[in-house]
Amino acid sequence: MMKTKLRNRILGIFLVSTVALSCTDNSITKTTLSNDLILAINKAESQGVNGLIMPESNKLFAIPADPKNPISKAKVALGQLLFHETSLGIQPKNMINYQTYSCASCHSASAGFQSGMKQGIGEGGEGYGSKGEGRHINTSCKVQQLDVQPIRSPSAMNGAYQEITLWNGQFGATGENRGTENRWLKGDPVSNNNLGYEGLETQAIAGFSVHRLGIDTATLQSEPYKSMFAAAFPDVPEQQRYSVQFIGLAIAAYERTLLSNKAPFQKWLKGDYAALTDRQIQGALVFFGKGQCYSCHKGPALNSMAFYALGLNDLNGAEVMGSVPFDVKLGRGGFTGKVEDQYKFKVPQLYNLKDVQFFGHGASMGSVREIIEYKNKAASENANVPPDQLADEFYPLQMSDEEISALVDFVENGLYDPDLERYEPTELPSGFCFPNNDSLSRIQRGCN
Repeated sequence: MMKTKLRNRILGIFLVSTVALSCTDNSITKTTLSNDLILAINKAESQGVNGLIMPESNKLFAIPADPKNPISKAKVALGQLLFHETSLGIQPKNMINYQTYSCASCHSASAGFQSGMKQGIGEGGEGYGSKGEGRHINTSCKVQQLDVQPIRSPSAMNGAYQEITLWNGQFGATGENRGTENRWLKGDPVSNNNLGYEGLETQAIAGFSVHRLGIDTATLQSEPYKSMFAAAFPDVPEQQRYSVQFIGLAIAAYERTLLSNKAPFQKWLKGDYAALTDRQIQGALVFFGKGQCYSCHKGPALNSMAFYALGLNDLNGAEVMGSVPFDVKLGRGGFTGKVEDQYKFKVPQLYNLKDVQFFGHGASMGSVREIIEYKNKAASENANVPPDQLADEFYPLQMSDEEISALVDFVENGLYDPDLERYEPTELPSGFCFPNNDSLSRIQRGCN
């Protein structure tokens, strides 16, 4: 019996020591990986780790703002409601769609503030699904009545880090759009650049009319909207507040607060080194190293205002709206009119990509892995893009399957904020359903 007790005691000590050593080894591994990643980021990013950190969404003073549209708590609160307010859908081409759509129809929180479909559908869509993937064409509508995007809807997520917006960067009077004034033609939505705002503000103002929204006076000039407009724009005469311009400014202020600052990578950047798994850290090391992702995807949103041709296929929208306009296929070149800009598209942000199934301006890729493998192979899939137009950064990277898998894990999970619904209102003053208010969406969203 004594020998048995002694043997069990020795075994217990051995097991405790093994567990302790295992924990210590894991801790050492985590610390080593994190230190390696810090060094990689400091080498890749001019501002180092601090240059990638997003502020908290309620720290309005720390969020990049348009100098002509300062962010205020009152403006953000108003913009949040207007962004989702389906009662503003009052200019449809088919009255069966009256007050059934909103900005959020193509930029919903559950889809990472982009569309869950290949093409975002405003007027003429019905249904929602769980992440916007169930929205489809209302068969009662004629093709010419539909408001369907001819290109993949870009995310409104982390828009504060965009000076100009859209895949071709056409909206915004500053930054890269200085010198394009001859393209801001009267009667075209881009003419809103003449107001002098940055991209988010200009896009919100232009998009309000483009996407058949209107000023529902009965709703907006009643409480609580009336008081909210007064709080948001106290220096603007009351009779001028209810305009497309000020509605757009409120929506843009709200959009600037849509930050994926609860993602594991953001927590890691702030010192919580347990927020990322070892594999995700290894994927981040690929991102800021061999994968060369950092050469285009920079700053807190991992995006940039640069344009590149990567030879991705265009969106074929024939099933809903006929052929895609040629200027859309030309990307930046379709806006600037410059040959050297043809087939180039703006670098997108990379957070919350896990909730959608379509990637690239033409939705030609079906997963994060697929687009990473495409970049790794660097073989153009679009025969219309001249080889000499392809980006210098588009070359084979020789990443292994394991490196690709780690990179996918980092992008899909390390950059995933799990609580974007915090940016949605609990209800609308109109009492309508959002992001859509058609009968099928109301059922699917539990609004009935």
